[in-house]
Amino acid sequence: MVRKLYTGPILDVSFDGEICQHAAECVRGMPQVYDTSKRPWINAEYANTPELAEELRQVTRRCPSGALQLHEHEPPT
Repeated sequence: MVRKLYTGPILDVSFDGEICQHAAECVRGMPQVYDTSKRPWINAEYANTPELAEELRQVTRRCPSGALQLHEHEPPT
C-alpha cells in the first residue's frame, strides 16, 4: 500500500495501512480526526487551531507502528 496523505490547515497526516498494528491509539485519542466509520477516515482539517494541532501531534505520536506520520507545514516567509 502507498502512504496516503490527508491535508489539514496546520498539519498533514500520512498513513501506511501495511504497517498499521490497529492499536487504535489514534481513534481513542482524537476521534474527531480519526474516525474509521467515515471516508476518508482521517480528517486533518479538524485541527485548525494551534491548540488542536498540538493535540493532533500528541495523539499521532502515540502510534506504535509508525503507520501515522505528521507533516508540518512550512511557516510563511
